[in-house]
Amino acid sequence: MASRATLLVVFSSRLLVLLLLTGESWAADIESVRIAPDKKEFVLFPSGSRYTPWGHNYASVDLLKRLAQNDARVEREFAEMKAAGATVARIHPEMPRILTAPGKADPQALDQLKRLLQLAENSGIHLQITGLACYKIEDRQAWYDGMDEQDRWKTQAFFWETIAQTCAESPAVFAYDLVNEPVAFGKRAEGWYTGRMGGVEFCQRLSLDPGNRTGDDVFREWTKRMVAAIRKHDQTHLITMGMLPFPGVYTAAAEELDFVSPHLYPKSEKVDDEIKLLQKFDWGKPIVIGETFPLSCGADDERAFLLKSRGYAHGWIGHWPDKSPAELAELKRAGRATIQDAIWLSWVDLFQEIGPQMIGETSK
Repeated sequence: MASRATLLVVFSSRLLVLLLLTGESWAADIESVRIAPDKKEFVLFPSGSRYTPWGHNYASVDLLKRLAQNDARVEREFAEMKAAGATVARIHPEMPRILTAPGKADPQALDQLKRLLQLAENSGIHLQITGLACYKIEDRQAWYDGMDEQDRWKTQAFFWETIAQTCAESPAVFAYDLVNEPVAFGKRAEGWYTGRMGGVEFCQRLSLDPGNRTGDDVFREWTKRMVAAIRKHDQTHLITMGMLPFPGVYTAAAEELDFVSPHLYPKSEKVDDEIKLLQKFDWGKPIVIGETFPLSCGADDERAFLLKSRGYAHGWIGHWPDKSPAELAELKRAGRATIQDAIWLSWVDLFQEIGPQMIGETSK
């Protein structure tokens, strides 16, 4: 295994080449993504070449704000991700920035989304666009959270119509990710959101008034409605949903999806347990692990999980750090890296190290 210093030199050299090519001359000949004829993998259209989603969740809670305030930073970070070997970035454009009122979208936010599409097309990185993100509690809109279920679903469908209409013509879109880690229903007193981490909540409930409906009923009805909203404007790009590690919850939703996207974080010395869990998401459709990271294990266990998962998954998306890989490596060299910095650097190192194996032919 190469040392971190060696990896940094390689990374810096690749990044320099990319940065020297930025601008119009950097535009990549990016192709659209389709489901392969075997219904298990992905291919590029029209070439038919095999495509493997291998990348990162990027700027999960402040994407459009970051782009508006520092476009150059976002462009640089796309170059860094590409230099590290990424083929996909999962992005989370915040719903409170996209919609300003019921049935009304912010033109400036849509322009920023178009800018992201341009960056993706230029870099050769496809985008998995996650919708309905209301993660930051302080940014939520009272008019939206005060709606009843049907008006809320109508607004969510309008969001997806707006996104699909904006993105339909871009070959850089890998997939629309309907919502991050949804729960079918909860009690009204619990509110629409759950999964709190500090000042953000990453999960949403689809209904607070399920009546006689089961969880399957709610998921099936809601997913059909969101898919129909997208298909009004975009008949080709793929559709998925970010799933918690509870496969039984999402079987009805999966009926309407092009591929499934569980979020799996292996635990120390329990890699085989996570592989068994992954297998339960095999519903005859491609699987892309939409989130993974050495959060509850070390880099060795994460490596083992990723390599063992290749027989079942056909795409993997980790998390990109806010600090650049070069900055993390310098902090490590200077002895000033925090434990968190060290974890992030271990992930970037691992991502670069095994990237060729992950993007190569899959095998059990």
